[in-house]
Amino acid sequence: MNRPFSDSVSALPRDAQGRPLDVIELRQISVQCIVGVYPAERGTPQPLELDVALYLDTRKAASAGSLRDTVDYGRLAGELRFLLETADFRMLETAAEALCRYILAPPTEDSARAPVRAVTLRLSKPEALAGAGLASLQVHRAADEYQFEKEEKPFGRVDIVFQDEHVGIYRLRIAPGRTIPTHEHRVMNEAELVLGHGLLLQGRPVLAGTGFRWPKHLPHRYDNPRALEQTVLCVDRPAFLPGDEVEVPEPPGGLVPVEGRAYYPAAASTPEAESERW
Repeated sequence: MNRPFSDSVSALPRDAQGRPLDVIELRQISVQCIVGVYPAERGTPQPLELDVALYLDTRKAASAGSLRDTVDYGRLAGELRFLLETADFRMLETAAEALCRYILAPPTEDSARAPVRAVTLRLSKPEALAGAGLASLQVHRAADEYQFEKEEKPFGRVDIVFQDEHVGIYRLRIAPGRTIPTHEHRVMNEAELVLGHGLLLQGRPVLAGTGFRWPKHLPHRYDNPRALEQTVLCVDRPAFLPGDEVEVPEPPGGLVPVEGRAYYPAAASTPEAESERW
């Protein structure tokens, strides 16, 4: 596969001092997901391949040896896989735009990573042409192209990463000592990925990088007992409906424990991994 960016240093994005930015590549991330507009594509997952080039300054990481000064590519790859698997995009163009917006959004406090200044991203559909060729889309975006809306909430705030009529992608930023109270959804299909260490879900600790798909009418709740803001990556289909965030009393038998899926490498999902980033 061709490189997703130019080999020429003169073509690389540059920092404020005019120096070429460094590049971290994630190659050949394979995902089974629903993407497409035709009826045959809407009901059956198909393979999708993702290549990403991240442009940033890694000088501080090189001297300090801290993950907070670069990008933990194991975590980011899991987050991008989660978005592709749960967002159910109609078009490659929409998927590419949503992923770029997510990558270029300013880092949250608990992610402890360097900001990405620009991204080149390629999505390929190996089966789209029935073996007659390879269909792909490549885009390039810079961080200064985007502004992100924020909404203040009793539990903290919400960053609106991307939304259209079909899907919304949000970062739920739960302030120290705050709670997303027990609630359920009756219309939206919701999936969530816990990004940090220390949140309680259904009253129980949950590991970073654990993803959940919430059945409709299942009460769920998050608590942040830590002194650090904690973030949950949320995908709603359709985009968030305020009237469908229905607060409900806790069931008499307590909240039902739920099993999630690990999206981070094992080494990146433990509290010890967090101390390495800090």
